[in-house]
Amino acid sequence: MNIIVGNKLKTLRKNKDLSQEEVADFLNISQSAYARMESGESHSWANHILKICAIFDILPEDLLKIDTIGGKENRKEKAFKVNVFQLSDQIIEQYDERIKELKKTIKDLKKEMKVS
Repeated sequence: MNIIVGNKLKTLRKNKDLSQEEVADFLNISQSAYARMESGESHSWANHILKICAIFDILPEDLLKIDTIGGKENRKEKAFKVNVFQLSDQIIEQYDERIKELKKTIKDLKKEMKVS
């Protein structure tokens, strides 16, 4: 899956006439980390999927879907889609959990400020 996403990232970046450095800067990562995403060596793109979609003005499913030839999907492609949707759900859960943590931190800080 990393190679598929990596190839799409490279194509999208070139279509927008952006350098790896420019995309990496927007994602707040190093150019070499972004290069590993494009080469399929890293799955860290999943941590940055929302920002990536914002850069390239696409939906997450556009980044993750397999382009099929002739409209037919084989078993591997179907399994991949299932994995992609599971990954998307996991990412959403992670963001929801992080939001809860941040809300609790804000609440605790407000209490602390009132005490001071």
